[in-house]
Amino acid sequence: MTKILAMETKLYLREPAGLLISLLLPLGLLLGIGGISAPDPGDQQTLETHLPGMMTTLAVMTLGFTILPGTLAAYRESGVLRRMSTTPVSPGKVLVVQLLINLVVAVLAGVVLIVAGNLVHGIAVPRQPGWFVLAFVLGSASLFAIGLLLAALVPNAKLASGIGSVLMFPLMFVSGMWMARETMPEFLRRIGDFLPVAPFGQALRDTWWGAAPNPRDLIVITLTLVVAGAVAVRFFRWE
Repeated sequence: MTKILAMETKLYLREPAGLLISLLLPLGLLLGIGGISAPDPGDQQTLETHLPGMMTTLAVMTLGFTILPGTLAAYRESGVLRRMSTTPVSPGKVLVVQLLINLVVAVLAGVVLIVAGNLVHGIAVPRQPGWFVLAFVLGSASLFAIGLLLAALVPNAKLASGIGSVLMFPLMFVSGMWMARETMPEFLRRIGDFLPVAPFGQALRDTWWGAAPNPRDLIVITLTLVVAGAVAVRFFRWE
């Protein structure tokens, strides 16, 4: 597993498209929207918590729903996984390595967003750093587990990335990416409560503002990680 991790890291650094895509879009939105002046304290709270929380969620979703499943599906198409199947490597190790690499990239993207927001717009760093790290790691891993599940089930790279992109938009909507969840109809809020993206984004916003995350949000993202990860390993195909 260590050898696979080292090799995959080298391959990732040779083609850092995933890092650039997952970083530049949320960073551009954060810097651009954050430059709009806040006319009242409520909007200032939005700038301080909602905007950086949602941009961090967007960076993780881009990795988990497009880059990660596309990479693994491309490996299957090109026969890389078939050759790996002749070695002692298990499906679980292959998936865990991909999860770890993308988690490191997500952490880097999160750090850049926090530093840039603070330096350019004076957005405070998360006021509950311990809870923030826990929510970030659990939430990122849960979204990556969904990406691994897509990679396990979908036959080719284009389809995997395409399905992931299609899933992103409704999940971002119910999470409050474009419309505050407080203004949504009750049934949409309830749907979002039991999908991983909304609890992930809410946990980040809570810890950014200085509160502990809702235990229900942590339970939802943890269950998503366990269930999606287990199903991905169960239905993983080498070719």
